[in-house]
Amino acid sequence: MQTYLVGGAVRDKLLGLEVKDRDWVVVGSTPDEMRARGFKQVGADFPVFLHPKTHEEYALARTERKQGRGYHGFTVYSAPDVTLEQDLKRRDLTINAMAETEEGELVDPFHGHGDLEQRKLRHVSEAFAEDPLRILRTARFAARLQPMGFSVCQETMALMREMVSKGELGDLVPERVWQEVQRALHEKAPGVFFDVLKDVGALEILIPELARPAMLQHGLQALHCVHRKNGNTSQRFAALLCAVPEAAAVTRAKAMKSPNDCKDMVHLVGRFMGQLAESSQPAPGPEQAMELLEKADLWRRPERFAHLQETLSCTVNPDQSEFLSQLDTAARLALAVNPQDLIKQGHKGKALGDAIRNERLARIKQALTN
Repeated sequence: MQTYLVGGAVRDKLLGLEVKDRDWVVVGSTPDEMRARGFKQVGADFPVFLHPKTHEEYALARTERKQGRGYHGFTVYSAPDVTLEQDLKRRDLTINAMAETEEGELVDPFHGHGDLEQRKLRHVSEAFAEDPLRILRTARFAARLQPMGFSVCQETMALMREMVSKGELGDLVPERVWQEVQRALHEKAPGVFFDVLKDVGALEILIPELARPAMLQHGLQALHCVHRKNGNTSQRFAALLCAVPEAAAVTRAKAMKSPNDCKDMVHLVGRFMGQLAESSQPAPGPEQAMELLEKADLWRRPERFAHLQETLSCTVNPDQSEFLSQLDTAARLALAVNPQDLIKQGHKGKALGDAIRNERLARIKQALTN
């Protein structure tokens, strides 16, 4: 039984980056032996175990063979005769196919260390083409490592284009696509993820609304702005789709199975962008501003409105930024309306609701006028 540190931990250690998670491969063992040593089995599709003390993942060396379509179309073989090199060969990129012995010696059968030094993302073998999710993973690694000078090598770009042309992306389920997109939105250079997908023809299939260059450019500029502000996932996703018409953007967010907060932010940004585009005035008037604040559910969810304002500051045209500042002031003044003061004045029932709305509207008008 031999144990090796593998994958991202080896890669990040060689790059001088913080190693956050450590994964291990065990060669020459069996599930019974692992359990006898106190490991707890957690893998359903193939033998993965948790260390009894560190709780780090230890996987038995395995090979995979494509037998059908989709994520579950693989036959996994795991036995004591599977070698470390066979296990590493099934991985996606050479920089992720290195291992380290317990003595700290590097095992690098596919020259991943050389690709690290050359700053290249390169597929390990032609088996890369068996899993279309690797297109998104490669694009995500490009988004993470581009600030360090990394790029996808031409051979891998050509292979990914071939996979797209063969319709391989049709086997991906929305949940797995969203998982990669969500991670990519928070990488060091998130726009690179979408640039790579565009270059291999995948973006037109996965997010066709961004196929038009103008929409993609606007979306990536807004995403970069929100990224600088350290925005959350919903803000980043809404910024990406900000140039897409509201109905189409919401439909795409639903199709991608994005979380409710992401769908809500996409809807609100789309609504505000649409209202600003349709307004015949330099900025919407008090009634339109009131409608926008009500749509944003400002009265019950002021924190979400703050996130919306921050996102809109990255998506609107520069000549509309003054209105956003006025709207922020209007929101603060309108939120300060105290229903108890109006109750003391004798308002109740429907009259109270009307009085609250009228007072809010008056304050919004004041803010926009000033």
